[in-house]
Amino acid sequence: MKWETLDRAVYGTNQHPPGARRGGGNMRRVVGVNLGIAMCLAACGALAQNFPVKPVRIVSPYPPGGGNDTLARTLAAKLTENLGQQVIVDNRPGANTIIGTEYAARSAPDGYTMVLVPNVLAINPYLYPKIPYDAVKDFAPITLVGISPLVVALHPSVPVKDMRGLLALARSRPGQVQYGSSGIGSVGHVGVSLLQSMTDVKLQHIPYKGTAPMLVDVINGQLAFTFGSALGTMPHVKNGRLRAIAVTSAKRSPALPDLPTIAESGVPGYELILWYGLIAPAGVPADIVSRLNGEIGNVLRDPDIRTKLANQGVEARPSTPQEFTELIRAELKKFAKVVKQTGAKVE
Repeated sequence: MKWETLDRAVYGTNQHPPGARRGGGNMRRVVGVNLGIAMCLAACGALAQNFPVKPVRIVSPYPPGGGNDTLARTLAAKLTENLGQQVIVDNRPGANTIIGTEYAARSAPDGYTMVLVPNVLAINPYLYPKIPYDAVKDFAPITLVGISPLVVALHPSVPVKDMRGLLALARSRPGQVQYGSSGIGSVGHVGVSLLQSMTDVKLQHIPYKGTAPMLVDVINGQLAFTFGSALGTMPHVKNGRLRAIAVTSAKRSPALPDLPTIAESGVPGYELILWYGLIAPAGVPADIVSRLNGEIGNVLRDPDIRTKLANQGVEARPSTPQEFTELIRAELKKFAKVVKQTGAKVE
């Protein structure tokens, strides 16, 4: 960086600070300040170049075995290979991701702790009156990871063939057809609440502490269906333990082209997308954020990883930190309206 550029960064458009005289003692102080800034920039660059020097932690705010956990482990394995440093997954479930997300927010802002969050980051502020962090101010967004529709997955014994049939069944048994979600305020819960607000059906919500235990009960026939993540549900659909009838996106998913949308199945205008992204505590140095963004982007552009995620219904979508920041802000505005519209609440 040129000296005059550094001057502008510190003092604005003037090349010299107010009151400075050319060749005087003030100028020597200016040069000293500029030299200090240059040394700081060089040190920060070296820090990012050497990063990481110890294991990196990806917090999954869900129990092991669910979609978030699966995605976190896929990323961690490839990052470990690319970085030459171990990347571990730390499961910290509870309170609809609040426990794991708070842990990450309170961690040291050094780039060694990230949390893999879904849209729930933008939903919780409207469901829980006292969240111990601010979804924007307390985090440094690293990158969007991927997007996916939710999958409407039934137990094979449920006597319907498609979404219209499920709606008809629900109308014939008001409040009796049970569905499961990974927790109160989860994307699946909000998704079904949105469906109910757009139709005349009434369904019974059974919340769980995570996707894995909920899917066990759908597979065992204790629940009729779920609006589940593609990562969590599709392995069970492929082996015949669940039956998928629709997706929640506005258009058919490229990863799941044979599944019709809810919108084309009798509920025009219905749309809900699940996204995953990595965020770190606020205050992580910009060079470290950039390094993490680049390394994770390389993973998400890897053909094998893209194929692996696509086979599980997830479209890899690396982004810049700024793009992800803008998405989070937009989602906060959107879900303020959606939660109000659906009447979803902590029960």
